[in-house]
Amino acid sequence: MDVRRLMIADGSDVVRKVGKRILSGMGFLVSEAQSSLEALVRCEAELPNILIVDAGLDGALDLIGNIRRLPEGASVRIYYCVVQADLKKMMAGKRAGADDFLLKPFDRKILTSVFAGQSMAA
Repeated sequence: MDVRRLMIADGSDVVRKVGKRILSGMGFLVSEAQSSLEALVRCEAELPNILIVDAGLDGALDLIGNIRRLPEGASVRIYYCVVQADLKKMMAGKRAGADDFLLKPFDRKILTSVFAGQSMAA
């Protein structure tokens, strides 16, 4: 059983810290990126199993597309993080290659319901 790697790409220190605290507590190995470029560079070095991308991040859609073009990029489960259920944004995220969506601000309950049981690779 491998621990699953999860990356949070978000411009907000607070969001990353809260997410990291909750998800680390669930057994994920969590890394952080505060820009699309940093996220891409880190993903090129070591691809996470799960990537949470904030829709408000500059270049968020490009980041998703770039991850998908990496050699193993298709295997990453990408969550596109939106502030409200904004259909236009969500469709853009889907077209870029996101698998699923997360609503912000996320809290322990939301993260637990979405990611429970995903922290270990079977």
